Amino acid sequence: MLLYPPGPGDHLLRLVMEGTAAYAKVQLHPMLMMENLEHPELVSAEPRAVKTVPAHFSEVSHADEDDVVRIFGHESHGDGHTFFRIGSPLGMEGIPLCLNLYRFVERSSAVFGKTGTGKTFLARLLLCGLIRSGVAVNLIFDMHSEYGDSVTQEVADGQGRSSLPGLKDLFPAKVMTFSLDPQGARERGSRVDQAVTLYADQILPRDVLPLRETLNLTSTAEEVCYALYKAFRKRWLEKLLDTEGSGKLKELSERIGAHESALGALQRKLRQLTRYRFFSTAPSLGKIDVLDQLMEALDGGRSVIFEFGACNTLQVYLLVANVITRRIRDQYEKKTNEFRRTDRNKPRPLVITIEEAHKFLSKGTARETPFGKIAREMRKYFVTLLVVDQRPSAIDEEVLSQIGTKLVAQLSDDKDITAVLVGEKSSGDLRNILATIDAKQQALLLGHATPMPMVIRSRTYDQAFFDAMREDQAKVTSEDMALVFGSI
Repeated sequence: MLLYPPGPGDHLLRLVMEGTAAYAKVQLHPMLMMENLEHPELVSAEPRAVKTVPAHFSEVSHADEDDVVRIFGHESHGDGHTFFRIGSPLGMEGIPLCLNLYRFVERSSAVFGKTGTGKTFLARLLLCGLIRSGVAVNLIFDMHSEYGDSVTQEVADGQGRSSLPGLKDLFPAKVMTFSLDPQGARERGSRVDQAVTLYADQILPRDVLPLRETLNLTSTAEEVCYALYKAFRKRWLEKLLDTEGSGKLKELSERIGAHESALGALQRKLRQLTRYRFFSTAPSLGKIDVLDQLMEALDGGRSVIFEFGACNTLQVYLLVANVITRRIRDQYEKKTNEFRRTDRNKPRPLVITIEEAHKFLSKGTARETPFGKIAREMRKYFVTLLVVDQRPSAIDEEVLSQIGTKLVAQLSDDKDITAVLVGEKSSGDLRNILATIDAKQQALLLGHATPMPMVIRSRTYDQAFFDAMREDQAKVTSEDMALVFGSI
């Protein structure tokens, strides 16, 4: 039969052989168990992990919308904010598939995919769900100015480009923009709520030291930094950068007990910061503390997009992120300890979004950067990460193991696929599924916030989606106003 299969005219022979001599095998892997519909009193039970297999001659049927809703929930369920429609099951277009947002923010999460697969738009969908629901507040480190105001993309047929609203456009009352480059933002036509000035006395040695590779710091840089801090406390960086001339530098090195050449090398490297307009060596005393304003915005339930504009170099990104996340970490630890002591004022969960995450969470630097500590330890203090990256294999394995929910677009590198599936059950089967995903608008959803892995067609970032977000925003705003001012 393999050498001489039935030809186009051998219809009867084909019918005889199909299903007998020629057949296909399908492997089924049960994922969840639900209560039997014949027992209505048990229908509302939650899906459970499979502990047995279906009985012989069990009936098999295609899933319908009711089945999807029973397993993944619906936006109308719960308090109306628990579930967010992220897309539809592949092959079941139009049927909503939801993500449990409360479970999503319990642990760090990630959007992975190679360049050109729409990672940023997938991240936007998730952030829209979080902002709309108020389940968590967000801090977005926007290195390439892609989240705040409208962005352009190629239209489907490749004929021209279209403009798409950003988070600031969709949620003007719930999102604030902080910028290191307000002049550049104005030239782009973007709106900035707060220009950022970073003062030297706001920076600690532990904010600078993770930049060893980026600034090419010497092995003695850590000792010199802490010697300066011991002598001058918060003014250590101001003193270093304002010291001019070899005589003054020698005098400073003798005062702190450091080698003059090592001190000079550190000064030359850190003076790179002075070429940026957002950085000032003047004391911050009496000045507006923008970082305090950022924390107040987060405390008030407003998400913050932190734009870098033209200051989008890796050293600036690392330094600013280190300074901000250190303050966040200290404040959330304090608030959480107070909540546990008094059982009042539970901290609002905070999700920190970072792109190019492998630069901060690589095997060599994850333990040194604040992001590494947030991923490993801060979820018990209500702070988690949303990691957006194209090279998951470059991220530290310990950090990957802490990621609860993953949205994985197409990946082509075997190392990246292996890294994404670390700790997942049936990783071999999931690897085969990832191999079939298209490059656009498809992703594998798996992890803590979803009952089972599922390939989805993501929700389209289009006018219908924008209208739904804006309608919900108007509804929430009117409800909030009634609560504050009373109803007529």
